[in-house]
Amino acid sequence: MAEKTYLQAISDGLRQEMRLDQRVFVLGEDVGVYGGAFKVTDGFQAEFGPWRVLDMPLSETAIVAGATGAALMGMRPVAEMQFADFVSCAWDHLVTVAAKQHYRAGTPIPIVLRLPSGGGFSGGPFHSQNPESLFAHIPGLKVVCPATPEDAKGLLVTAIEDANPVLFFEHKHLYRRIKGEVPDERYSTPFGKARIHREGGDIVVVTWGAMVYTAAEAAGIVAQDGISVEVMDLRTLIPWDREAVLESARRTSKVLVLHEDTRTGGFGAEIAATIAEEAFEYLDGPVKRIAAPDTPVPFSPPLEQAYLPQIDDVVAGLRELAAY
Repeated sequence: MAEKTYLQAISDGLRQEMRLDQRVFVLGEDVGVYGGAFKVTDGFQAEFGPWRVLDMPLSETAIVAGATGAALMGMRPVAEMQFADFVSCAWDHLVTVAAKQHYRAGTPIPIVLRLPSGGGFSGGPFHSQNPESLFAHIPGLKVVCPATPEDAKGLLVTAIEDANPVLFFEHKHLYRRIKGEVPDERYSTPFGKARIHREGGDIVVVTWGAMVYTAAEAAGIVAQDGISVEVMDLRTLIPWDREAVLESARRTSKVLVLHEDTRTGGFGAEIAATIAEEAFEYLDGPVKRIAAPDTPVPFSPPLEQAYLPQIDDVVAGLRELAAY
């Protein structure tokens, strides 16, 4: 298998689906002539034409509304928000119309919103958020957060095939930094199935997206202390793999939930509550959460570093749990 970056894997998966299914098309700001803000759709307009790779006005509302209308007419649009933060502009169309249409009228809404998310580049409060928990609360939406190139391609294929609106969060810090073997052929990765990134027996870290790698590095450090840490990559938040999380919680008896989103109301709280309700008697310590503080993402590089969960934060949390 060829080694590809996270970005290349997403681009390849999208291109293959467009070649396979004429109903699949791309729309967004600068996705055509320019090839996308991060060059995921570079060369797409030359191959598929301007009617299947649409450069849209600077209006996320128009993009999501247009995608919803196209889906109602039988198309399978893939819309890029350029930055995940700006999807809030289209909140009403997404959560009031697209998310509820299937329930209300039985009409499938097969749209995918590609959402470049995450911090680490001093982008500040308008270009660095991880708002996945906001949408995990909305019935009718599916939320996907791939961490590896292989999963990024496979989960995107599944998202495009799905009859429901799918929010596909692509962490910007992974685009060109993470590489891995990715099959050239078409394949799909199922929603709701967690992946064990690193095996361990003393503590399980439940996480997703870029934090998978932060957790893995921290696990390697505490392994020198004799602490065996399992790192579980959820891959999708809606649906999420409750049984895999509960099985690991019961087996290890100690759980740390790690995410880059803010702490209060973050999806980690749902995971912690589920473990407390359904695996409490198996626990040898409290379910610990490490997340960003409840503030906007800072512009300043040192402040942003203090804001984002770091390897040292996870190491300290793991040692604290191990000693409990």
